Amino acid sequence: MHLIVAPEQFELLSGADALTTYRFNTGTARHTFCTTCGIHAFYVPRSDPDKIDVNVRCLDGVDLAAIKPHAFDGQNWEHAVAGRVPWK
Repeated sequence: MHLIVAPEQFELLSGADALTTYRFNTGTARHTFCTTCGIHAFYVPRSDPDKIDVNVRCLDGVDLAAIKPHAFDGQNWEHAVAGRVPWK
């Protein structure tokens, strides 16, 4: 479950010393993982390199049952991101 925000809306409160970043393929996206448990906490997406995509499951106080997700076709990523996406 992703929440895409501007960098000024993102603040990492703790755990920075336990994070590592990996760049796949083109190197545009920067995926951040916990080195202890491996969770994919947040990343800078290839589709929006000026934003931060936060894994909502890593946020305190969020009622996941109250969130109404929007479907996104990740198998056909290029076509899907060129269309209407909720974060643009």
